[in-house]
Amino acid sequence: MSLITAGIDIGSTTSKAALWIDEHLGACSIGPSTTNPRATARECYEKVLQEAGIKTEDVACVFGTGYGRAKVSFADDNISELSAHGKGAKILLPSARTIIDIGGQDTKVIVMDASGEVLDFGMNDKCAAGTGRFLDFIARTLGISVKDLAKLHVSASYQPASLSSMCSVFIESEVINLVNEEVPLPSIVQGMHQSVAIRVAALAKRMGLIEDVVITGGVAKNAGVVDELERKLGIKVKTFPDGVDPQMVGAIGAAVIARQKHLKRSGKQA
Repeated sequence: MSLITAGIDIGSTTSKAALWIDEHLGACSIGPSTTNPRATARECYEKVLQEAGIKTEDVACVFGTGYGRAKVSFADDNISELSAHGKGAKILLPSARTIIDIGGQDTKVIVMDASGEVLDFGMNDKCAAGTGRFLDFIARTLGISVKDLAKLHVSASYQPASLSSMCSVFIESEVINLVNEEVPLPSIVQGMHQSVAIRVAALAKRMGLIEDVVITGGVAKNAGVVDELERKLGIKVKTFPDGVDPQMVGAIGAAVIARQKHLKRSGKQA
């Protein structure tokens, strides 16, 4: 009989659920976070169970993670985002040594040794600039969808507009001024992506990043940000195999840790 465990990642903007069946990823689910994280966690969990055709009683262990991990009322335990993302990235890409997680409201950099043990980590949660929420905010200012940012980034020659401010509020004013000056939209988007990459790269370099480097979180789907980050770091960023959604890494890591903890408690080898 298969051993099934689950990970629930309640983030600031999205909530994710993953099922780990024996040694493989079974199913994933993602949806928006709400002002009721308890209900959101339950809904996300029920959705992934339904998609996999699995009953609640078939799941041996559930772990929560993310900002709302304490609100996953049905979880057997919860773990930090650092542990979840570290485990998830390592299980999906064994060569990973540095994880750059660009979430909705903060950026985290995790540096691991070859065995997956965390050597150092850093976080930028003081300013919205350099996060997913910042990109959403500026996209709305430009009157476009955040999904269109990556397309605009590569739609013209590389001439990023200069954005000098370090604060998201002042960057918004700069963006509006650039629009009024009729600076081409692709150049504004390139400049915005460059601004994000400068902040993230500075944090990563302070942590002493080690290759291979992977990016997790929703911003990892933005090819423009990834391109700029590679320019600033001077390396190629690795991608996860088999089309794994980089937003799911935390939930997957929580599910894998849930499996390991369950096996340990039951006296079996992970």
